[in-house]
Amino acid sequence: MPKPTITAGSPCWIDLMTSDPQRSMGFYSALFGWTFEIGDQEKYGGYTMAFKDGQAVAGLMENDGVSGYPDVWSTYLRVEDIAASVQAAAVNGGTVHLQPMDVPKQGKMAMIGDVGGASIGLWEFGGHTGYQLAAEPGAPAWHELFTRNFPATVKFYEDVFGWDISVVGDSDEFRYSTLGSNEEATAGIMDATSFLPAEVPANWHVYFAVENADATIQETLARGGTVIQPAEDTPFGRNAALTDATGAQFWITQEMNLG
Repeated sequence: MPKPTITAGSPCWIDLMTSDPQRSMGFYSALFGWTFEIGDQEKYGGYTMAFKDGQAVAGLMENDGVSGYPDVWSTYLRVEDIAASVQAAAVNGGTVHLQPMDVPKQGKMAMIGDVGGASIGLWEFGGHTGYQLAAEPGAPAWHELFTRNFPATVKFYEDVFGWDISVVGDSDEFRYSTLGSNEEATAGIMDATSFLPAEVPANWHVYFAVENADATIQETLARGGTVIQPAEDTPFGRNAALTDATGAQFWITQEMNLG
């Protein structure tokens, strides 16, 4: 498959902060057929690259527990000028969790919180130009934001990242907008006011494409993961929400079709 085209403002990378890298590598190797390459400790802090069929699809880094954050998957958006994007985020009501930093020979990264409180990573391309495979089994297929502050959050991504928003639903029962439209869409924002628990902050979710959602769920359970939301047929695929062996949440989608 050709490398996915990643335009400015679009999701370009994902990584997992995990308290047990070895266990996580075993879990995702069994689930998705990933292989791994552990980076230089001095240069990259042991940051691990995950590959599907030889193509880079994700990263893993150790959660040392100091931050107090749980194990979690993060999405990164491509930006052309990371300093300007961080400044724009702050001006438009966001917060800066991590100022732009150089990753030697790879690019620049930062972490911000959007106006609704969800954390999102930023990546300025260098030698590393994002995932090499998308919307194929074992690779990231979709990125979705649950927020309680829907109108302001949509505007935030329009103003800060230049998102071209397409409205999919605009009722109290289903309020949803996407970055791009139909088959060109790459991410979505959902009004989660009615169902997101009070103790859970706004958050981004990563969906992985799978050939068989039910078989993937069984493998997840066998490898120490859990089911948060059972598999359900939707207009966009057969989807389920799971956790991995250390508790990080992710979604799966079978035969995803946004057209």
